[in-house]
Amino acid sequence: MAESMRGMRLGSQSLESDRGVELSERQTIDFRCSAGHEFSMVFSLTAELPDTWECKKCDEIATRLEAGKEVDLAVGELSTQRSHYDMVLERRSKKELEALLQEVLVDMRKRRSEGRLTA
Repeated sequence: MAESMRGMRLGSQSLESDRGVELSERQTIDFRCSAGHEFSMVFSLTAELPDTWECKKCDEIATRLEAGKEVDLAVGELSTQRSHYDMVLERRSKKELEALLQEVLVDMRKRRSEGRLTA
């Protein structure tokens, strides 16, 4: 029982190095929440900047600052969450979806009539 593993500690250190890695150019963007907390986040120069970010201190929604003033959220597009159905409609027409649904229903009914519940 006195035996022990010698060598590196597993999972605690990486063998990769940062040598030869060129980081993209970066910019610091300031945000302010409704409670008055201000904080900065670092983004790539090529990244699309978000208008809002979650405050690090109070979990409120913070607004991006430009020249010390909050950006007007009404000017930008307010992003609404897209449902799975919305994304499917971007790829297929309702006519195609109806045809697929009928095909799946026919297959499901056939399997159930044969006593099989799975494909």
